[in-house]
Amino acid sequence: MSSLEQLDVDAIEQTLVVYRDALKLHREAINALNVYPVPDGDTGTNMSLTLESVVAEINQAGGEPAAKWKAISHGSLMGARGNSGVILSQILRGLADTLAEADSVGASTLASALQVAADAAYGAVLKPVEGTILTVARDVATAAAAAVADGASITDMLDRAAAEGKASLDRTPELLPVLADAGVVDAGGAGFLLLIDAMLHVVDGRDIPPAPEIRRAVVTPVTRPDDHGDDVSDLRYEVMFFLEAEDARIDSFKASWGEIGDSIVVVGGDGLWNCHIHSNDIGACIEAGIDVGRPHRIRVTDLFEEVEHLEELLHPDDRDSTVTVTNPEPATTAVVAVAVGHGVQQIFESLGVHAVIRGGQSMNPSTRQLVQAVEQVGADQVVILPNNKNIIPVAEQVDGQVDKHVVVVGTRGIAEGFASLMAYDPGSDAGVNQAAMSDASQSVVAGEVTSAVREADTEAGPVKPGQWLGLDRGGVRVVGSSIVEASVGLLDLLVSDEHELVTVIAGEQADDASNAAVELWLAEHRPGVETEVHLGGQPMYPYYFGVE
Repeated sequence: MSSLEQLDVDAIEQTLVVYRDALKLHREAINALNVYPVPDGDTGTNMSLTLESVVAEINQAGGEPAAKWKAISHGSLMGARGNSGVILSQILRGLADTLAEADSVGASTLASALQVAADAAYGAVLKPVEGTILTVARDVATAAAAAVADGASITDMLDRAAAEGKASLDRTPELLPVLADAGVVDAGGAGFLLLIDAMLHVVDGRDIPPAPEIRRAVVTPVTRPDDHGDDVSDLRYEVMFFLEAEDARIDSFKASWGEIGDSIVVVGGDGLWNCHIHSNDIGACIEAGIDVGRPHRIRVTDLFEEVEHLEELLHPDDRDSTVTVTNPEPATTAVVAVAVGHGVQQIFESLGVHAVIRGGQSMNPSTRQLVQAVEQVGADQVVILPNNKNIIPVAEQVDGQVDKHVVVVGTRGIAEGFASLMAYDPGSDAGVNQAAMSDASQSVVAGEVTSAVREADTEAGPVKPGQWLGLDRGGVRVVGSSIVEASVGLLDLLVSDEHELVTVIAGEQADDASNAAVELWLAEHRPGVETEVHLGGQPMYPYYFGVE
């Protein structure tokens, strides 16, 4: 094919579709570059989800160029996830807003748009850090401008920009010591360069580079917030929300956040802002938003957890299938639970739950999906069981989005969810149920077993990928070389002779041999405690334990 010399909105749309597909292809390789032990979502996943939102909104925008440019800008803002996704959204918004004003897009206009995009990304970050996606985006824009000054075509300009971008990415460990310590380049920068590759594919037919072999960052022990220092790696929580606030009040909001955290990115305009911060004070982060406007769709992630919570990439058309109405019986108060695994869903159904949303450790459902479930049950009052602490803040937004009265029982795991239902009364109002079910959920001793996805330092000692972890509410308690070793080690800590019942929910990775080994250990070491084993079918977690 001959190279293009002018681009239009359709070519940009094609570029973003190619970029979305490239991010899917490279997602795990980009995730592996992360230097946090197990961040929620990871850089590659966050960037990929952001592009999913952009492409979905373009597809719904119709054929008019103005509508498509607006869809790119709005879709990137609303779909941005994580620090890297929010910065990427600002880059895409800068490109779209600049190109939308041009009569035609040649090399000079595209180079100018790349510069505006890089400037917008820097402007969105309260404390820009060199050696990140920001540096790579700026160096790409500088190389593009220099190529245009030399009279380069679009193809030649993108070639030079790509080459400088690769060199800039290779330099990121020199600028950011944490990358050098981990032996990797910046994940966000690597994801951004795929945008330039997508442009070259559309302009000149170039192949998208294949995903490299996955090489995970070597993670040094994480400093806990109560240890020492105030390095960014000490900041435990990632807080994100949309903020409805007057544009004039955003500078004071940024200043407030600047005193309580780092990795601050605030993007948007015209009264709607996408906000991201790392901090040790979740409450202060949210209160700063309340001081200037209305925060909503709040998401909180514990960056020090030893379990990876990756949001499943769902096509927008498939999302309705995540809600299953399990109980059509009328009630004063209905229950909606978040869970995954056919057997787990059946147990919830048997305990009276009216609707189950597929989600949890392998997928964090959106506020929209929770609202959909609440609206489908036949009751004006609803209790939500999140069954995962990362989903609790999202669930707490539902009451303000529906005409029904919705309360949340803050269950942090499946065992707590089951226990809470022992106190559920469908004939009582939501407030009474919330109090009783919350008390019941805390009466159970909960534990779970999963595998480590990368190296980290934990409360139970150092962990290597592939080892098995036994967790309770306090974090990692046991590190084992097999499912059975981690399981019985955890049960030894959780179950005493005073307990009466251990409920074992076996997942996909559990088999008859491991189930028998767990039951045998309990029979030999806790002979006075009854054991019930149920086949839950949940992924990632071979066992959930509930001890009563």
